[in-house]
Amino acid sequence: MNAKMKKSLLLATAWSILTTVSPAHSVSVMESRGQSSSRTITVYRSPSCGCCGAWMNHLRQSGFEVVENQSDDMKTIKQRHQIPQNLRSCHTATIDGYVIEGHVPAREIQRLLRERPKVAGLAVPGMPSGSPGMEMGNRKEPFSVLRFTSMGETGVYQNYPPLQ
Repeated sequence: MNAKMKKSLLLATAWSILTTVSPAHSVSVMESRGQSSSRTITVYRSPSCGCCGAWMNHLRQSGFEVVENQSDDMKTIKQRHQIPQNLRSCHTATIDGYVIEGHVPAREIQRLLRERPKVAGLAVPGMPSGSPGMEMGNRKEPFSVLRFTSMGETGVYQNYPPLQ
């Protein structure tokens, strides 16, 4: 077997192992060791949620590689990632050691990865109309992207006013 075939076999085996880990019960090997690429985002979502797919498309259009994990137990995923109850939304994502909750715009995730603040992650609580994945024609509610720490402290990371 030549080196190229060995590498392909090794990558296929590693991918198989990583994708068979249940997202409701453990973090992927890459995430737990902090070795994910800053362009690869792992998204956990309910199979019945349509807006999550639209948000993932927004991320792909912004240059992110999206790894999708569907789960019927989103409550456990949110608890495992220590997302405060008042910040929860429909989907949860992880990237480079950060947690992304809800309809956070891709540009704020890019900024987070550039600036690398000492926070657990970013959240857009609820499902505001006009946020990425929640587009509804000209209807756009104001919303804020919040930063949060593992101790539950929160603050505004970026405000998005309504369309004028």
